[in-house]
Amino acid sequence: MAAAERDGPEPVRRSPVTAPGERFALNGMGSLEWDLDAGTVVLDEAAMKVFDLGPGEFDGTVPGVGRRIPPADGVRLTEIIDGVLAGGGDTYGAYFTVQRRDGRDQWTHTSGRVLRDGAGQPERIVGIVRDATAELAHATLLRKLEAARAQQTTIVQRTTEALSRAVTVDDVTAALTGAGALERLGADGLALGLVEGGTIKIIALSGESLEILGERRFTRLDGSLPLSHTVLTRQARFVTSLTELGGEFPLLADYLNRIRYDAAAYLPLIAQAKAIGGLVLFYRRRTEFSPEERNLCLGLAGIVAQSLQRALLFDQEREFATGLQAAMLPRRIPEITGGEIAVRYHAAWSGREVGGDWYDVISLPRDRVGVVVGDVQGHDTHAAAIMGQLRIALRAYAGEGHPPSTVLARASRFLAELDTERFATCMYAQVDLETGGVRAVRAGHLGPLIRHTDGRTGWPKVRGGLPLGLASFFEHEEFPETRLDLVPGETLVLCTDGLVEEPGTTITTGMDALAQAVRSGPQGAAALADHLSDRLWERWGSGDDVALLVLRRAPDPGTHRAPRIHQYVHQADPEGLSEARYALRQALRDWGMPELADDVELAAGELLVNALLHTDGGAVLTMEVLPEPVRRIRLWVKDRSSVWPRRRTPGEAATTGRGLLLVDALATHWGVESRGDGKAVWCEFDAGGVRRSTG
Repeated sequence: MAAAERDGPEPVRRSPVTAPGERFALNGMGSLEWDLDAGTVVLDEAAMKVFDLGPGEFDGTVPGVGRRIPPADGVRLTEIIDGVLAGGGDTYGAYFTVQRRDGRDQWTHTSGRVLRDGAGQPERIVGIVRDATAELAHATLLRKLEAARAQQTTIVQRTTEALSRAVTVDDVTAALTGAGALERLGADGLALGLVEGGTIKIIALSGESLEILGERRFTRLDGSLPLSHTVLTRQARFVTSLTELGGEFPLLADYLNRIRYDAAAYLPLIAQAKAIGGLVLFYRRRTEFSPEERNLCLGLAGIVAQSLQRALLFDQEREFATGLQAAMLPRRIPEITGGEIAVRYHAAWSGREVGGDWYDVISLPRDRVGVVVGDVQGHDTHAAAIMGQLRIALRAYAGEGHPPSTVLARASRFLAELDTERFATCMYAQVDLETGGVRAVRAGHLGPLIRHTDGRTGWPKVRGGLPLGLASFFEHEEFPETRLDLVPGETLVLCTDGLVEEPGTTITTGMDALAQAVRSGPQGAAALADHLSDRLWERWGSGDDVALLVLRRAPDPGTHRAPRIHQYVHQADPEGLSEARYALRQALRDWGMPELADDVELAAGELLVNALLHTDGGAVLTMEVLPEPVRRIRLWVKDRSSVWPRRRTPGEAATTGRGLLLVDALATHWGVESRGDGKAVWCEFDAGGVRRSTG
């Protein structure tokens, strides 16, 4: 009794009110029994309904069951059942279609069990069949939804990836209108506008026939067009009939007959609670926007808005930075006499990453000119500000007339006293365009490149000191000068390292590329600067600043009656003498005086060897035809030594000292003249061949 109370009263047991067959039927299921030996099939009433068979239509055979099953499905069912029977299996299951008398295809499912005798041979199959249309329709809908979600996820991911690399507004528009962009967005056309004051500026169009929207690139932000209305209300609008939209916005009606789209999504671009623009996505053959598609469009608008906001801020910073640096660079280049100068500047790629690269051209006393390129460490506005101060200081020191070594020493001290950790590299040269003399100094910077009149290029060895600022910090303010000669027609190229540095390669590779570009470039300074800019900035694709200065000494060809050539022979160039002799012989042939070639070549060789052996530096060789009525050739060899040569009387065993004796014997006249910081030894040859020696 206690146990009964503890367990509670026994449940009331009631008899079922439906038979098993009724329970199947109520759930849309029917049963079948297939006698494999007799080949007969028994279907209950519910199964007859599943197969859509009337009482007089079924003859109890297997073909009778399959009269409404398509042949392909019938073959597949037979193969499944035969496989189970042959393989010793006990159960099977399959989906197939039943073609009902009303023409509708009904998805049907069957499953069954195989009954075998004592020897394991199959005797009967007992199974069920049911209408699976609703089940598969739901599954199909789920698959479509999953596919749509996957597609939407892909669209968002690809768009986000494409826009993640966009830095400027131009980059954003390129990502939205470039190859494959519309496919990424899942649209057939696109229009993008930015708010500028009280207007919307169309900055991007993509898609067939949409170019007509560019006819009104600026539209007032007054709500008279759907895009401006969307921006003003900050509410997205999904339109499935552009014709109806034209009725609401009469200004749009003029374009609708030329726009080949059926639907559009007008989306506001909102960033930091501010409408910065609007995006329109156009579609063909679309009659509705599902909730998922609307959410996708809104998500894309959010991604585009954030990218545009970043790009706008970048462009503003870029404009600020480049404006600051432009203000620090010289506004104009002074005109010079005896040559031409061209300068170019290329800013860094990103944001405030403008650095301290600069150039300058300084008018100096005694009709000389100072040229400089430099680079302050760093790529930011601080570097640009320091560059401006350093440039002005260096210009002031140079303008006071100090020698180049002193100019850089004082500039280094000035930078060290600015209370900054930045240093700067610099290449500075004082050029006398009348004589061609160059006094060059460098502070940790790339040296100059010279293109000679015959097209050859070379990097002369210019001695250097430590970078500006560091030189003063280490108390080593020594900037030794190197003297060069720039003959008429030669070109001096100065640049910062951004022009010769390519990521992944050595600087020598870039220097070789620059030399090749200079060799193949035009003669004029401005044309050569443009040539180098186009060839090398595009090639390197570097984010570094680049300053470029090209100085060309004016050529001195003389006149058709009195032609002239110049040749510089470097002291360390072993082939310079032979090239100079060849140039002289070629010029005399061109001038119609080949009979003088041997004498002139021999005299020039003696004078050049004397200058290269007994002076510290190279020599400049000049040959000219004296103007008529004088018909003589004059040869000059200029060097930087103030010591005059003297004619000696060598003994029979002497190996030197006969140079001037030979010149005296070959030339009609010869002599020595002072030339600035050096001298020039000259000799003349009579075109008629009469020789007369004078001292």
